[in-house]
Amino acid sequence: MQRQDSAPIMLPGTAPAVGELGGYVVDETGRIVSVNDRGLTLLGLTREAALGHDHHELLHRDADGHTGPRALCPIMDAVLSRTASSGADVCFLRGDGLLLPVRWTVTPHPAETGPGTLVLFHPGQVDVPATVDGTLPELDRLALLAETTTSLTSTMNEQETVERLAHLVLPRLADWMVVDLIADSGDIRRTHVVEYRGGRLTRHPELEGPIPAVTARSPLPLSRALRGSGASLAGPEVYQGEPDSGIAVVQHELFAATDMHSAAIAPIRGPREVLGALTLGRGDNPVPFTTPDLSLLEDITRRAGLAISNSRLYQRQRRISETMQRHLLPRLPDVPGAELHASYLPAPDASQVGGDWYDAFTLPDDSTGLVIGDVAGHDLEAAARMAQLRNMLRALAWSEPHPPSAVGQLDQVMARTTDLSTATLVLGRLTFAPETGWTWEWTNAGHPPPLLITHDGRAAYLRTPRSVLLGTGTQVDRGRDSVHLPPGSTLLLYTDGLVESRADGIEPGLARLRRHAAALAHHSLGVVCERLIEDVRPSDNDDDVALLAVRVPFGRPPRPAGADVPASAPPGEEGDAGGDPAR
Repeated sequence: MQRQDSAPIMLPGTAPAVGELGGYVVDETGRIVSVNDRGLTLLGLTREAALGHDHHELLHRDADGHTGPRALCPIMDAVLSRTASSGADVCFLRGDGLLLPVRWTVTPHPAETGPGTLVLFHPGQVDVPATVDGTLPELDRLALLAETTTSLTSTMNEQETVERLAHLVLPRLADWMVVDLIADSGDIRRTHVVEYRGGRLTRHPELEGPIPAVTARSPLPLSRALRGSGASLAGPEVYQGEPDSGIAVVQHELFAATDMHSAAIAPIRGPREVLGALTLGRGDNPVPFTTPDLSLLEDITRRAGLAISNSRLYQRQRRISETMQRHLLPRLPDVPGAELHASYLPAPDASQVGGDWYDAFTLPDDSTGLVIGDVAGHDLEAAARMAQLRNMLRALAWSEPHPPSAVGQLDQVMARTTDLSTATLVLGRLTFAPETGWTWEWTNAGHPPPLLITHDGRAAYLRTPRSVLLGTGTQVDRGRDSVHLPPGSTLLLYTDGLVESRADGIEPGLARLRRHAAALAHHSLGVVCERLIEDVRPSDNDDDVALLAVRVPFGRPPRPAGADVPASAPPGEEGDAGGDPAR
């Protein structure tokens, strides 16, 4: 069913004729189980688009096109109480996005499949109740506050919080909404100036931006609100005189640009500090704000302040987590003749710190140890356990030259001296010998396989048959795997956050990584890592991502190879690890 993004347009009402009544039947859950042909015509829907849908969510709108709370919908009240009732105070949303004002009648309707309710309707005019002084009835006020609480506390994004606030208060309470927020640095910024006009919300960025600091003694409404004083009324006349501060100048310009004749201004308070101020203004609405409106405004800003405070706390936690994670990740060593590059992308959720890590270090025989790993868990404890595991592995790799032996010892030490549950990793040694060139010797403990990409764009995974993760309590002969790295080739180590999807698993991501990596073989390592994170990572993956890439040169390294570097296995002799990487 096609719906328009713009605000619904109201269709004119017409007098009903005999046989022009539309009708539908809903079951006890509120879902449409039957609808007549006239109803489908009036609603602009196909039968398939109507049947099985909740009639309140699908159809019921107020005169502004909003879906109101079920508790305030008169049709829902009649349906739920199973009483005969009629009225003319709602619109139905047609399939083409237009609003159809209707007169309606609800009556209980016995059905073979169970109790139901019949809703009859025909085009009519909407009776919109209004109070003389412009204040909301108590039931509407309570419904608005409940909706505000639900809407604002369900996001941890400050920008989205303010945007949701605009949809809540416009046009229900005002024609204009202005939000001024105080940053952690103390600077004040007018983040949103929003107008409701023509059935839609419109931002006015020309009126947004930084505003001057608050003066300590200004008695004017916005200055008082930004200092945390109570809500107050304002109009253009308040800012007509000689300005007492830069904020007064900004407010004078705001009233002139918006033609607001009345405004209500309240502080946005967090639990411990003033976060900003909310201004609601009326221009086209001729009814001025009055003192009774201020209590509702303060109830709204109190909820907005809590939501904004939570979002800022969340972002601070995220920055702390990211800083901790990045400080735990090492600086890469210089490997003469080879190029190393690492990338790390934190999880979107600040609480999902993650245990992904990479490491690279020089070993006693001048070879280079390369590690990629993932510790179970997604919190600060996981990050701390990751650091513990990394340090133990460094020590073992320094004393034990062969990766399988070092990882086997790590598995035993981890079980006896730490509270780590499980972990995965790849540990390898990068060496150079004049006879064989660059060699990668590695072992895999339950981790996604390394990817080898040749300079001409061929790619293959280096899979091993003995890939068992750490922490299982199983004694495993991890074996020794090695492969010759062709001149100009790239070896890519990565964590599962790059390829694993909650919906599709890991295999589609592995295929996508291989295809994209092959296409990027001619780019620099920095570009390769950046593009892979952008293009390969599944959209439903909220895990962190670590990448470690190494590229070997076409010629010899600028230093002689160590005489004690062990010879590697000839290409293609050990399972799937060797041979032509394009295979």
